[in-house]
Amino acid sequence: MPTKLESADIARILKALPHRYPFLMVDRVINMRADESAVGIKNVTANEPQFMGHFPDNPVFPGVLMIEGMAQTAGVLCICSGETGDASKNVFFMTIDKAKFRKLVRPGDTIEYHVTKITRKRMMWWYRAEARVQGALVAEAEIGAMIDNA
Repeated sequence: MPTKLESADIARILKALPHRYPFLMVDRVINMRADESAVGIKNVTANEPQFMGHFPDNPVFPGVLMIEGMAQTAGVLCICSGETGDASKNVFFMTIDKAKFRKLVRPGDTIEYHVTKITRKRMMWWYRAEARVQGALVAEAEIGAMIDNA
């Protein structure tokens, strides 16, 4: 199993995931270590469509989109790790457990999604995920993903 640290730029993310704007919640994935761990990066900008309706006078990045960013980071890790045997397969979000939101995220912030593998069974992975802004914990969850064999 490879343990080399790698990264995924936006082109590699778009190849790995079916998500597109405005639902792509990760801009880059760094520090990829096989299917064990990685850090996803999301640059939050004021021109994103969710801010038109999510408190326009006081824009706050929705917590559910942070959870989606965690899941997408884990999905990129699963697909790009080579453990699936085929980078063209689809990854699906399976579970969310122990989700907690700690602090507000606003336009101008950069979210780091730190994901670490808990376990794997065949084509299913479970990860512990933390969202951090400037090192401060803003959200956390345990998430599960599976690769579609079709």
